[in-house]
Amino acid sequence: MVKSLNETVKYIGVDDLDLDLFESQYIVPEGISYNSYLILDDKIAILDTADARKGEAWKVRLTEALDARKPDYLVVHHIEPDHSAMIAWALQTYPGLTLVASAKALQMLPQFFEDLPLEGRTMAVKEGDVLSLGRHSLQFIGAPMIHWPEVLMSFDAVDGALYSADAFGKFGALSRRGFYGRDDEDWACEARRYYFNIVGKYGVPVQTLLKKVAALSVKTIRPLHGPILEVNLPQYIQLYDTWSKYEPESEGIFIACASIHGGTLEAARKLGEILKAKGAPKVVVSDLCRSDIAEDVEDAFRYPTLVVAAASYDAGLFTPMHDFLHRLQMKGYCKRRAGIIENGSWAPSAARVMREMLGTMKEVTILDPTVTIRSRLKAADLPALEALADALLA
Repeated sequence: MVKSLNETVKYIGVDDLDLDLFESQYIVPEGISYNSYLILDDKIAILDTADARKGEAWKVRLTEALDARKPDYLVVHHIEPDHSAMIAWALQTYPGLTLVASAKALQMLPQFFEDLPLEGRTMAVKEGDVLSLGRHSLQFIGAPMIHWPEVLMSFDAVDGALYSADAFGKFGALSRRGFYGRDDEDWACEARRYYFNIVGKYGVPVQTLLKKVAALSVKTIRPLHGPILEVNLPQYIQLYDTWSKYEPESEGIFIACASIHGGTLEAARKLGEILKAKGAPKVVVSDLCRSDIAEDVEDAFRYPTLVVAAASYDAGLFTPMHDFLHRLQMKGYCKRRAGIIENGSWAPSAARVMREMLGTMKEVTILDPTVTIRSRLKAADLPALEALADALLA
């Protein structure tokens, strides 16, 4: 259904409740939204399209919102296919339409659409350029590497609206989670998982963007995924500031465990019990073999202290832990403290590999002692776990 944001701006995005994996890797149990907007002014502008999966539904909403009028511009903030799949259809359907995008986006466009006639149909814009629609004007903001190199955002001073591309996005269909983000914790939960797994590597570009946003009178943020934000904006912006500085958000210790037959998981849980008994503010234990790894990445960034507990495997490291640490490497994990628990029945090797992988990450301090378990946790192992707990809480 088309939703009016005000007299001249319509929401024409669509929900996808059937998608199993977003970007073929992230579970979305409550779906995802592909947000798109329409500004009806002296000139009419479509702001982004949708994924091909929901292209027909998007066409219906666009046609309804236009009400027989013809659009003048299609503004492409981000050319990733989940937002741009309907570009060719729009250009073919509306002969007077001009495609507005960054020069980089226009350069990349033929990678997605073969033999698309573009001569005289495009307008390259950059930081500081303004597209006047009448009462409304879109001031473009360069946002390269949030999280693709061609990304633009735009600001409409009339509404105080920041069209933020993938920034401030969130998993979850709007029909499931609400059209407006109104509850801090509800928004932050899936926004955090989205940020660290999709945008998280690019903290420096996000910091650059936040400085630009601070100079604007932003009253609403309209992202390409997730709810429109109109209240609690300072809190959401502060969270993005914290996340993009790679600073811990919450006090606590995250214990990530990869256990083959349960012995390592028993040790991880015992450490959790010891930490709680010693006054740890919060302890989260995750079984990497059965949990959502995207949520594990999120929790690793959320807390200041990480414990990795894993079995040795093929003279190396049990694969779920290797995958987890590899993802942390990719996402720029840094500025944390880490403890290590390994298990090995005859030739423990997990600690060596975990230490090597953590050692590639900036400003990650590995705490002593490293705890080695032989197959199953025994009474003789408890002093080492106690010592590790003391180091983690120091």
